[in-house]
Amino acid sequence: MNGKVVLITGANSGIGKETALGLANMGASVVLVCRDKENGEVVREEIVRASGNGSIELLLADLLPQREVRRVAAEFLDNHPRLDVLINNAGASFTEFVETEDHVERTMAINYFAPFLLTNLLLDTLKKSAPSRVVNVASTEHRSAHLDPDNVSRDPRMGRVGSGAYARSKLADVLFTYELARRLLGTGVTANCLHPGAVRTNIWSHAGAFTPLFRFFSVFMLSPEKGAETSIYLASSPEVEGMSGKYFEKKSPKRSSETSYDEALAKQLWDLSIKTTGLVAAPPSVPP
Repeated sequence: MNGKVVLITGANSGIGKETALGLANMGASVVLVCRDKENGEVVREEIVRASGNGSIELLLADLLPQREVRRVAAEFLDNHPRLDVLINNAGASFTEFVETEDHVERTMAINYFAPFLLTNLLLDTLKKSAPSRVVNVASTEHRSAHLDPDNVSRDPRMGRVGSGAYARSKLADVLFTYELARRLLGTGVTANCLHPGAVRTNIWSHAGAFTPLFRFFSVFMLSPEKGAETSIYLASSPEVEGMSGKYFEKKSPKRSSETSYDEALAKQLWDLSIKTTGLVAAPPSVPP
């Protein structure tokens, strides 16, 4: 990964932090997107110290509001003429229905609309840097989800401890990955997604009264280091060079849910996302 530039969101802890460390150990220049300056700087210094790699940069952004996604994308582009790997890792799960300033339910905002917007804002640079890669952290939870294409951003059904909204957001991530891969055919940019496993992270820190329950079960979960293995693999391995539009578990391609292969639904979701984020419509899918 020497000479490669990697941008990773949600890099302040858990899978994101371990993914950043793993790629820094390989020699990549890593740009960390974190919410909190103090914690982000501590993580940046830890990675520099542990990897011996001084090319670790911190960008600050809360990816819930779309204006922050736009700002951090612009800040990155102002200082980086290339981008070899974009890892959309940031995620959260909320128990209560609350809309962001963009009128989007929070779980869907940070887990899906933020990666959709950020990826599209950086797409020209990814194309110029080809061969390059987009890696989206999804979840096996997507298998239990169904999406109403007319109500994706404002569906009030949160489910128990927010699991319903979380599953919908992860299905949206898989649908987005597949549609993005179709649209990027012939550009040299690949797009893949993954399930990291059941990992001990703070993603369920907003689970309210259920938080102690998640802490109890966390002792049986994978470490963040193990959970980062597939993200690192998709970002760096020559074995997946040119491979696109796949869903991975344990560094192997797996079949995702039947719903995730619904191309009509993926196109509906894409068109809705263009409107929700205020982007100019991208070119249509290119037939294989």
